[in-house]
Amino acid sequence: MDLDDLAASLYDGLSLLSRRLRLLPAPGELSLPERAALSRLNRTGPTTAAELARAEQITAQAMGTTVNSLEDRGLVERHPDPNDGRRAVLTVSAAGQEMLRHKRNARTAQLAQVLDEQFTSAELKALTAAAPLLERLGSGL
Repeated sequence: MDLDDLAASLYDGLSLLSRRLRLLPAPGELSLPERAALSRLNRTGPTTAAELARAEQITAQAMGTTVNSLEDRGLVERHPDPNDGRRAVLTVSAAGQEMLRHKRNARTAQLAQVLDEQFTSAELKALTAAAPLLERLGSGL
């Protein structure tokens, strides 16, 4: 197995998928940065915006914009940090958990439709096995 070829193939495929997902119309739905931040916050638990920005490898300013949008929509809540009153700790609100639980996202629905219409059972099993590996790969970068 040539790891350079595998890396190039993954990069090409994931880049195309990412571009196409960004271009799908989804009025009123979460943007990719919002969805990523909300999902990570749900997986990792309460954290600060700065820690969330580091984990997502974006600037604190960009994460601030994302978190403000999520907070305006009632999907995250800010609480005083019990260890440092100058900081705020973010948590996923009940509405945010509901959104994640039901995955009411136009992009997700469109992706599910393509999976249903264009992939075999064996291919779906392979993608199911690959999904957590792709997330781990992204976290490792």
